Amino acid sequence: MPTDQPELFAAAARDPAAAKDDAPLAERMRPRSLDEVVGQQRALGRGTPLREALEGGELPSVLLWGPPGVGKTSLARLLADRGGARFEALSAVLAGVADVRKIVEAARRRRERAERTVLFVDEIHRFHKGQQDALLPHVEDGTLTLVGATTENPSFALNAALLSRCVLVVLEPLDAAALDALAGRALSAARGLGGLGVRLDDAARAALVAAADGDARRLLGMLEAGAHVAMRRAARDPEVAPVIAVEDVARAAGAPVTRYDRDGDEHHHVVSAFIKSMRGSDPDAAVYYLARMLESGEDPRFVARRMVVFASEDVGNADPRALGIAVAAAQAHELVGMPESRIPLAHAATYLACAPKSKAAYLAIGGAIERVRAFGTRPVPDHLRNASSSVAKALGWGQAYRDPHAEGGWVPERYLPDGVDDAPLYEPTSNGYERHLRERLQTWRSLRRQQAPASRAEAAGDADEDPAAS
Repeated sequence: MPTDQPELFAAAARDPAAAKDDAPLAERMRPRSLDEVVGQQRALGRGTPLREALEGGELPSVLLWGPPGVGKTSLARLLADRGGARFEALSAVLAGVADVRKIVEAARRRRERAERTVLFVDEIHRFHKGQQDALLPHVEDGTLTLVGATTENPSFALNAALLSRCVLVVLEPLDAAALDALAGRALSAARGLGGLGVRLDDAARAALVAAADGDARRLLGMLEAGAHVAMRRAARDPEVAPVIAVEDVARAAGAPVTRYDRDGDEHHHVVSAFIKSMRGSDPDAAVYYLARMLESGEDPRFVARRMVVFASEDVGNADPRALGIAVAAAQAHELVGMPESRIPLAHAATYLACAPKSKAAYLAIGGAIERVRAFGTRPVPDHLRNASSSVAKALGWGQAYRDPHAEGGWVPERYLPDGVDDAPLYEPTSNGYERHLRERLQTWRSLRRQQAPASRAEAAGDADEDPAAS
């Protein structure tokens, strides 16, 4: 086994077709045809709109939306190559309107020679409106074909005019099969690690795929680092084969990297899954998504606030203790802070997931707001008004009020203003404690329909006939 491993490694990786002999493995392994693209069958498989357009000789403007490491830049290059176009690249983080104009002028000159230009804008969501507007007329008139890459939802990040002129292609994180295939290709390809004889044991291969977390670039980076370690080990002992072990993958992976953006789509996806797992009474999934948020650096206050809302919106009176537990978890975080506050947050999340569910209170306030908007601010009935002054008392405010405490705890009274629909707003479920509230309300509402006045005018008429009633 030769001892000069770095030189051997670089030499074995040389490929005349590669951009640079010493380029990182991820760069050398960029796909060279659409058939080499792994894990994106829904976007690029046979019969998909983009594949059919390309096979028909068309080169549409495209927006590539997906997380990091799924092949957006590689696909942009393939689109340009397939269309026989000049590939120009800009980073929206660094480029300005002047850079766009320079490329547009060059594209215009090529167009006069019947040559095409593909402008690839990475992180296109970082272009402000003025920069996006600067692109629009040149995309419309065919001066250039735009391929934009974004990790953000284009519906929010791009203006409607630009979005409407592009084909949206959604790229997904690579699944385990795609990552495994990519690792195998990199180990065997001449432009990859094929000349080194490096192998992966089964445990290391599984660990590599898991640590990549859907990211091809991360997988190839860890594979390359693991290969260096295996080659150095083999160089020290000629009897040892260059095999990447699971420990090599662990060292290459370092601390786990969770895919999460506190302002982006992944944030909203994980929060949505957290809420829906609690609503679906799955404490295992709920605490898993809680862990993902906390491990990714989410503000625990945000998580606690979501649980406080959930306790009323989705549990409500089916378990009146839920709100207290959620509020206590929020207060516990303020008291002890992370990492200890992860425990009361988990306490609350698992309790809320296991609690009986009711959205009756949530529906009640929504219906009440609609009723306020529909009927306006009708006058509060005189008997419910606060008689805090002699004038108020002279007007008779509060005089006809019947105190439930003085009459056994309940009276057949009307409390809504006259002219407001009195159909029930709060409809308790039969879940948990709320079934007791449901039984009580059914009794009270039945008695109120039978005995309470339909309006204060009716009550006043009854009082005229029977002064003792007031």
